[in-house]
Amino acid sequence: QVQLVESGGGSVQAGGSLRLTCAASGAAVSGYCWGWFRQIPGKEREGVAYIDRDSIVGYVDSVKGRFTISKDNAKKILTLEMNSLKPEDTAMYYCAASSRGYCTFATTWYSKWGQGTQVTVSS
Repeated sequence: QVQLVESGGGSVQAGGSLRLTCAASGAAVSGYCWGWFRQIPGKEREGVAYIDRDSIVGYVDSVKGRFTISKDNAKKILTLEMNSLKPEDTAMYYCAASSRGYCTFATTWYSKWGQGTQVTVSS
């Protein structure tokens, strides 16, 4: 049973950077699809970035060129480097995993979710 734990959230000023990490425990995850999502209260959860079993990545348009997703299969760690942060990046960020290997931004694709880590960007 895979369990995911996020860390690294916090408060920064616009233009700053944060690194989010997601540690997986339980079964091996080398063949998994991993994703980062974010959610603002009252809004639907939004896909931010994903990396599939072949390390093919995808980003939502609003973060392209600013965020970078990576993974370490041996350590079972997923990372999201966030640079040039904007106030509109403020949200709860969630790590997710799917055993299906290839990725989409559909939340229903993912069966494992972390508890979330808050990112707040002030102007």
